[in-house]
Amino acid sequence: MTIGVLALQGNFREHTAMLRRLGADVVEVRKADQLESLDGLVIPGGESTAITRLMRLYGLEEAIQRFRAPILGTCAGMIVLGRDQLGLLDVAVRRNAYGRQVASFEADLGLEGDAVPLRGVFIRAPRVADVGPDVEVLAELDGEPVLLRQGRLIVSAFHPELTEDTRVHEQFLELVREETHVRA
Repeated sequence: MTIGVLALQGNFREHTAMLRRLGADVVEVRKADQLESLDGLVIPGGESTAITRLMRLYGLEEAIQRFRAPILGTCAGMIVLGRDQLGLLDVAVRRNAYGRQVASFEADLGLEGDAVPLRGVFIRAPRVADVGPDVEVLAELDGEPVLLRQGRLIVSAFHPELTEDTRVHEQFLELVREETHVRA
């Protein structure tokens, strides 16, 4: 299983380390042609405006829109995948809606079907303003969605790569395995 991590800006190193720890082969993606051999893609947290500009500059915007394998988007990655950017995810997102850098926080999140809470690290985190009918909410914070899935896409408003908890990445890799079997 080969997973690409968009390595233009942001927390790509942390995602790479976690995915490797879980046994995936990882490629740091900086060019559109690198997407062709991947089983999945991670769009990390970082600065969504910078990531979007660099994606355009390197010809990745349209290539990611054509990419048909599973995608995990965290924080800025959720913004990039949403309605107002790439339009792959039927979610409206407000940037930095939990506040500035000094308002960053951690919180325990309840996961559907799991008794152990997931620790969420929220850094200048986006807030989900609207969710389309085909989007499943997997975790909430104070009644607001922060972990969601729509088909082959999983997104989070927080940074799962900044904790030791691997469950979000495990769920993504399971989705990649399922999709790989379907395509085969």
